[in-house]
Amino acid sequence: MDLVEMVYRATAAFPKEEIYGLTAQTRRSAVSVPVNIAEGACRNSSRELFQYLGIATGSLAELETELELAIRLRYLPQDVDALAQARRVGRLANALRTSIRKRMAGGHEGNTPHQSR
Repeated sequence: MDLVEMVYRATAAFPKEEIYGLTAQTRRSAVSVPVNIAEGACRNSSRELFQYLGIATGSLAELETELELAIRLRYLPQDVDALAQARRVGRLANALRTSIRKRMAGGHEGNTPHQSR
């Protein structure tokens, strides 16, 4: 959720002509990340969580590309915090996917961590 807040703050300064273009698309990509993680966590299996984490990492890649474009267009500074945060979230999501993949390969499909509490 911190990432979404950072992206909303960063894109608030984009030119007004980008409101329906890069601003909206960047915000949609950012929102998609926690939404897909939350939906996957509430599903019935590790396999489904793995799938939704894949969608979230795809949204992260899209977001990184949009932030890089905004930097190239000089809408954002080179050291924008949102890009570093997107990369950090990406590393965490990939680590979780790797852990789930290993667990599924070992035959431990079971419930998602969220549901086993």
